[in-house]
Amino acid sequence: MERTYAAEVKNKLGERIKVQGFVENFRNSKTMAFIVLKDITGRLQITIEKESRPQLCQGLEELTGDSVITVIGRAAENEYVRLGGIELIPDELILESAADALPIVRKEIPATKKKKALERSGIDQRIDYRWIDLRTDENQLIFKAQSCMVNAMRRFLLEREFIEIHTPKLIGAASESGADVFEVKYFDRKAYLAQSPQFYKQMAMASGFERIFEVGPVFRAEKSYTSKHTTEFTGFDLEFSYIESYRDVMKLEEELLKAALTAVREKYGPQIQELFGTEVVVPETPFPVVTLRELYEGLEKDFGYTVEESEKGDLTTDAERLSYEWVKKHYNHEFLFVTDYGPEKRAFYHMRDENGVPQGYDLIWRGVEITTGAQREHRYDRLKAQADEKGLAEDVKFYLEFFQYGCPPHGGFGLGVDRLTMLLLGLHIKESMFIFRGPNRLNP
Repeated sequence: MERTYAAEVKNKLGERIKVQGFVENFRNSKTMAFIVLKDITGRLQITIEKESRPQLCQGLEELTGDSVITVIGRAAENEYVRLGGIELIPDELILESAADALPIVRKEIPATKKKKALERSGIDQRIDYRWIDLRTDENQLIFKAQSCMVNAMRRFLLEREFIEIHTPKLIGAASESGADVFEVKYFDRKAYLAQSPQFYKQMAMASGFERIFEVGPVFRAEKSYTSKHTTEFTGFDLEFSYIESYRDVMKLEEELLKAALTAVREKYGPQIQELFGTEVVVPETPFPVVTLRELYEGLEKDFGYTVEESEKGDLTTDAERLSYEWVKKHYNHEFLFVTDYGPEKRAFYHMRDENGVPQGYDLIWRGVEITTGAQREHRYDRLKAQADEKGLAEDVKFYLEFFQYGCPPHGGFGLGVDRLTMLLLGLHIKESMFIFRGPNRLNP
């Protein structure tokens, strides 16, 4: 017999069906038993009248919360049932897997006349038992929304003739700056986990692929203990050729994010509002754009925020946070492009203009940086000189070779899928990932 999901039962009233899922709630009295079964689509009440179903009574004695069951019976309407006025009257109940008492409290449980209130377990304890914690509606919605968002971005790019590639995560030389990389033993020599697919994305441009993207793991050996940092995350990266300036890259990114948030809002907007109290806002395009200096001037004028002149080549964490209030006040927008960073704060492969200003940007969403994007330097001599300037020419020798045999002008950016999810739902990074990795977290 084919399985029926909880959300589909309303379409099969009067039919004999099979449902499967976890026992979310269980009440077992002398004459009746009520089971609330939960699957990925919703909940269903199983109603058992013991006198007419004596064959099920023994199985009920072995049942515990969070056990996995298969139930076969007939779906019926019942106006007294709170779960949509539908119940299942079973004639078979199979205990597939009995659950021990749970080691965590997934949600706060209010006090009753008979029981004290139970506080929700802390996030680190819940991560220890992440597979149990993930059974809640909220946690499952996180990954439904994330899946919808990534799929919308992938679809957006495929419709524009982008090619999806998969680049190596084991590399022979430390990528980009050479810092914050994980070193691993690779047979008789050292290897490193890739900080980003940047060099290989650009190799694809030199290969004539013209438009590529990748969704894959990224590793950063940073001992950061913040609400937004992690040592392994999922990156959504893209690169494309024959651009005229970094403004082309910004335009593509804002259109990509608008498509992604539109898809999430249409499919899950009301559920996200209900469970997380957060509105999915579809942004208007174009996004606001300011130079870094203009932003600092605006923050000083509006909030009295100042930094030393020596710090104004980059965006401080406090300025990043305040930028959300600033962009809402002046543009009624959640996103802000910031341009004209100092060359010492940008990667050596960013193209620079005649004044030495890097041709790139950061994108800030809800006060948190989500992207560094740029037009890349595709001319070998200039690229080599910029690598030399930062003392990296030998470290990136293999990468520089990509540009010796012809390479079109190009640019791109990367997004952290987990950070996007975090900001979308107003979470800590630990909650927005399927399993979090940090300096002190390598399990489960």
